[in-house]
Amino acid sequence: MPRTHDDPDRLVSAARSEDENSFELKLRPRRLKEFIGQEKAKEQLAIALEAARSRGEALDHVLLFGPPGLGKTTLATIIANELDVGFQQTSGPALQIQGDLTAILTNLRDRQVLFLDEIHRLQPVLEEKLYTALEDYKLDIIIGQGPAARTHVMDIRPFTFVAATTRPGLLSSPLRSRFGILLRLEFYTDDQLRYVVERSAEVLQIPIDQDGAAEIAMRSRGTPRIANRLLRRVRDYAQVRGSGRIDRATAEQALKILEVDAHGFDELDRRLLLTIIEKYDGGPVGLNTLAATLAEEQDALEEVYEPFLIQIGFLDRTPRGRVATRLAYEHFGLPLPRKQTPLF
Repeated sequence: MPRTHDDPDRLVSAARSEDENSFELKLRPRRLKEFIGQEKAKEQLAIALEAARSRGEALDHVLLFGPPGLGKTTLATIIANELDVGFQQTSGPALQIQGDLTAILTNLRDRQVLFLDEIHRLQPVLEEKLYTALEDYKLDIIIGQGPAARTHVMDIRPFTFVAATTRPGLLSSPLRSRFGILLRLEFYTDDQLRYVVERSAEVLQIPIDQDGAAEIAMRSRGTPRIANRLLRRVRDYAQVRGSGRIDRATAEQALKILEVDAHGFDELDRRLLLTIIEKYDGGPVGLNTLAATLAEEQDALEEVYEPFLIQIGFLDRTPRGRVATRLAYEHFGLPLPRKQTPLF
């Protein structure tokens, strides 16, 4: 039976999503000096921002790329705050027709920041329409239809285009060349994530000690978004089953219930690695086959799960497919197959 718009599960899910968004907004830093980590990207951005402010010009267009959850949206809002200009956000999948993009571009205010998330999913016809807007601040508009149609060039106000993507390799060369500032965001260290957890706990007024914050940081997969999510769940456990204060023992017990292990692996991480090891003799196995076996989307595996597993050396991408490494076997206490047994 189809669900109606008043379905209770749907309403609860919507409320939870709204609560999560509110939670993230509360923790999001507003200034560059408040942003933790990404020192190389911050240094480049700080210089470009200062130069743009001193000249009274729009900042050069910025491309932010890297795995999800590292702060791309946060940096986009910080750019607008630092320049003291307006901020507008949309995403590649949300723009379906040329009229959508035209409406946004023609309504931009002077030096405003336009943030486009998931730019790799922007339709090619809209991408081409962006070229003149980014390079010359002009927009080609077709008036009329058929033989009577004519092109009108409209000037738009200088603006800063900030785009984010988890898959920079999917961007065309002409589009990439329009960005003057390209910033790659890297996974965070455990120490950096501990500062993130401590800052978030301070904002949310959660009692936490350094060891408790370090335990959460260690299991956060190098990602601030995950660190903040785990902090919230550990806080719930501390209030219900503990004293309300988060120490190492409390964090360990809470994360054990959440089935997040010492490497930050959740149930899907373990299933992914064990599937490669047990069903495909350690690999190589193709992404299509792996996604079908796990009943998961290819994009989710490639963009969310694989980057961290590769970063910490548990998974390799090869021309023939995915391969579980020696560290993966050791993590599960499994013997290496003969083909992967070291010679020395």
